[in-house]
Amino acid sequence: MTDRAAPVPRVTKRYAAKRQMILDAAVGHFNARGVRGTALTDVAASVGLVTNSITYYYRRKEDLAAACYLRSLDWHGALLDEAARAEDPAARLRVFLASYFRGLAAIETGAERPQVRLAELMALPSPQSEAVFAAYNGLFRRARGLFVPESVDLGRPERNARTHLVLSVVHTVRLWIDRYEPQDYGRVAERVADILLGGLAGPGSRWPETEPPLAAAGEGPTEPFLRAATALINEEGYRGASVEKISARLSVTKGSFYHHNDNKDDLVASCFERTFDVLRAEQAAAEARGGPGWDRLTACARALIRHQFEAGGPLLRCAAVGALPEGLRAEVPARLRRLWERLAFPICDGVADGSIRPVDPTIAAQVVSSVIDAASDLRRWCPAAEAENAADLFARPLFLGLLTEG
Repeated sequence: MTDRAAPVPRVTKRYAAKRQMILDAAVGHFNARGVRGTALTDVAASVGLVTNSITYYYRRKEDLAAACYLRSLDWHGALLDEAARAEDPAARLRVFLASYFRGLAAIETGAERPQVRLAELMALPSPQSEAVFAAYNGLFRRARGLFVPESVDLGRPERNARTHLVLSVVHTVRLWIDRYEPQDYGRVAERVADILLGGLAGPGSRWPETEPPLAAAGEGPTEPFLRAATALINEEGYRGASVEKISARLSVTKGSFYHHNDNKDDLVASCFERTFDVLRAEQAAAEARGGPGWDRLTACARALIRHQFEAGGPLLRCAAVGALPEGLRAEVPARLRRLWERLAFPICDGVADGSIRPVDPTIAAQVVSSVIDAASDLRRWCPAAEAENAADLFARPLFLGLLTEG
């Protein structure tokens, strides 16, 4: 006797409205605690239902998460549809960013439905991941065709790297846009577009051809665990980086893990401390070398991107702070934010000395930090990226302008 498939609910207006209400509630939980940190009971309580009622609409939490991601990707796709009507790549990017920030303002004021942040796609298991990955790949290809089309004299690796640059800046916006009032989001959009298209270089400034030496990194018995845990947290979030997965990535036993580490939370805290130390060290090294603000900023960016590809990398991504346990959630995001915002100092100095063109230093610091942060994921879109060429592929277009050729 074979199991009968579960009956497919009839899609009535009431059913569709209830499903959208469940998605709205789930988005808030996924954004706050990640996919793995959210339970169906949390979502059910938010909408006044019991868990069994939620499963009538979404049988598993992973189905609900996938539906949230697909809704967000559809929303992004509609923004690309609007941008596609503009006549050239620069105009399309400006229209897209204006629409995106306008949408964020509408979400913030409750005029539009909330959208899940595209931060934990890798946390979705199969089979839900297949549909979501396919949809994101489609979004990526459309963005590449609109913003960095084949008419721009660039190879495919460069076009992929620049598309990843744009989308990474866009996705990271949601981590810092709360510094501004919704009525000012449009002004922020204009400044982000100006930075992406115009770059940061002042008259006479050139992209450096030589790599700065990296600041010395510590090495101890727990360093392999720190690197493995950092990579897993970046891919699957805090809860996805289990002791079992960290141990498996290093081909060691759980006993070996606990021989070197007291517990997972202490290891995660050490991962953040390690990232903080690298950020401070490279910022200090760039300042110590001196020179115009442009020289210090580019040297720091090149060094930090190289860290993402060296044996000691990667750095923990900014999005990783979203699903931390309570003991780390209060302090870690504030410290990480302060360290990244220090990039505004060489930008201010560069604007003053003329090596960086006039830009909003605070917003420019956020854009530069977004690109450095996203470099850890560059190989997924540009397999040719290595420690020696990643900054040229990924950061140079930001500093000189997205559509700069050669």
